[in-house]
Amino acid sequence: MLLNFTQEKSRISLVFVLFIGLFSISETAYSSELNVYSHRQPFLINPFLSAFENETGVKVNVVFASKGLVQRLLAEGSRSPADVVLTVDIGRLYSYVDKDLFAEILSQKLIANVPSHLRDPGKRWFGLSKRARIVAVSKDRVDKNEIKNIEDLANSKWKGRICSRPGSHVYNRALVASLIAAHGEKAAEIWASKLVKNLARRPQGNDRAQVKAIFEGVCDVAIINSYYYGKLKYSKVTAQRDWANSIEIIFTNQDGRGNHINISGGGVVKHSKNKEMAVRLLEFLTEKLSQDLYGKINFEFPINPSVPPSGEVKSWGEFKEDSLPISKIAILAPNAQKIIDRVGW
Repeated sequence: MLLNFTQEKSRISLVFVLFIGLFSISETAYSSELNVYSHRQPFLINPFLSAFENETGVKVNVVFASKGLVQRLLAEGSRSPADVVLTVDIGRLYSYVDKDLFAEILSQKLIANVPSHLRDPGKRWFGLSKRARIVAVSKDRVDKNEIKNIEDLANSKWKGRICSRPGSHVYNRALVASLIAAHGEKAAEIWASKLVKNLARRPQGNDRAQVKAIFEGVCDVAIINSYYYGKLKYSKVTAQRDWANSIEIIFTNQDGRGNHINISGGGVVKHSKNKEMAVRLLEFLTEKLSQDLYGKINFEFPINPSVPPSGEVKSWGEFKEDSLPISKIAILAPNAQKIIDRVGW
């Protein structure tokens, strides 16, 4: 009887040891992988993630979707495998905060690398790169000195000469929000109404389409994100390089508040099982190697003030940027959308 009890005790001990071993292996395997939900297209972020894998040995898995990731995280709840969200535009970042999907990030490195106006006061998201919302003009039909400020696009001299993507797009919504911050809602609505009257055609397409329209003579002026200029200049498609060569770009409001900017950014998912490594990825994306890649791959501006812009981006010249806390843009975005709806942009 004693022998049987001893044997049974040994068997239980062995099972316990095996269980602990399996648990440790499982935990090690789990912590050696990171799951990213991304609004950014794979070809844009894969070089960054490959560099991170090489540096840390951590395998990064990516789920890409242009829409629906907020709803997916809400549906998954605490069972979500996601660790990090990467996206563009402050409005999209704010939607995760609004639904309480991001964790607070305690990282002195991120605070040091990201200026205060380009990160969440509550430390739930951080900017990773910058883009400017600029004006593109025809080299042949417009003297770029005719436009100094974004407000100038409301001047009747541009009637029938401006192209734009729909005002409800997040990029234009953020622009209108910046005008609300600068001038108040009434003045912002007057500007938007006059802009719509100056449009050469119904708002349509993306920012590339606006540059194409200038090349084709449909309009003389367009509002675009700065990185599209670089993408078109170095496109593999000859026609797109021709579009870029037909325009000049203008950074606006240089004698005042500075050019409106927006960001790409990221946050750590509230229910992440690997928060430490998730924070490490965000830190990595604000360091020099990644900041250089943002410029070389997507022609974006570095968010880290200690990292200079890449060669092509630097060639566009230095410019003064609006230092408005970008979180304010997110707060004003709903009011901006109401203005856009009312003026029919």
